[in-house]
Amino acid sequence: MAGGQERILKRRIASVQSTKKITRAMELIAASRIVKAQQAVHAAVPYSECITEVVRDLGAASGAVNSPLLKPRDEIRRVAIVLFTADRGLCGAYNSSVIRATEGALREHRDLGRGEAVVIVGRKAEGYFRYRGFDPEASFTGFTDRPTYEDARMIGREVTRGFVAGNYDAVELIYTRFVSAGTQEVVRRPLVPLEQEVIEGGDARPGTDTVGPSYEFEPSAEAILDSLLPRYIDARIYAALLNAAASEHASRQRAMKSATDNADELITNLTRVMNRARQDSITTEIMEIVSGAEALRSDNSEENATVDSTNGASS
Repeated sequence: MAGGQERILKRRIASVQSTKKITRAMELIAASRIVKAQQAVHAAVPYSECITEVVRDLGAASGAVNSPLLKPRDEIRRVAIVLFTADRGLCGAYNSSVIRATEGALREHRDLGRGEAVVIVGRKAEGYFRYRGFDPEASFTGFTDRPTYEDARMIGREVTRGFVAGNYDAVELIYTRFVSAGTQEVVRRPLVPLEQEVIEGGDARPGTDTVGPSYEFEPSAEAILDSLLPRYIDARIYAALLNAAASEHASRQRAMKSATDNADELITNLTRVMNRARQDSITTEIMEIVSGAEALRSDNSEENATVDSTNGASS
């Protein structure tokens, strides 16, 4: 019985060791990708800041801005939420946190009597909502761990088209913002309509009296602004994609490290149980040998006593 238990424990230890190799490899891969993803986040910041400044200057120069992307609706009847999750799991609570925040936002709009639409980025959110019978407005998958600007443009075109067509009156982004390798937070940001006060702010910064330079625009500031606003939206979405990708890798690295540590602990515990079972088996075998030796010694003593008594009687 002890030997059978020992074999079972050996198989379990071998299985956990194989799993540990996988989780350790995934941890190292995620750790290496965090650096690249973090560099991509930082590299996108200058472009985002520059295009924001240009849009502000155009808004200040054009005066009253009549772009449909800036014009708020008189009544918000339907809201679209763009949520960013991963295509794969094994990244801790990363996906569930975004989905939970999205469900909270949907309940909030539902309580206000608004309709809701969901634009999904990532297979995990797609599977979650389709399983619950929620048909998404659009779905984008296959690039969440390594997004490109073209991916952001696809999402931006879908969102812009739906908003301009009147399918929904506002669009929000829900994604995980990358703060550091150890800290990420789920954020909820409005996307369109864009805040006209920010767009019309120009070069002047709060608390300063700086007057921006004067530009001449050809064909006109309004035409350039109409052409640039979709790119501004794409830049916002691209920044969200990069933050989500970096957060995904960081969450996966932590989750795989925790799994590797748990595997180490489990192997240690199973090894102790196996050693205890082996000791019990050895002790049992020794006891059986000693008992057999004692039994043989007793039999020999009885035979000697019988022979002695027989010899005594014959004499």
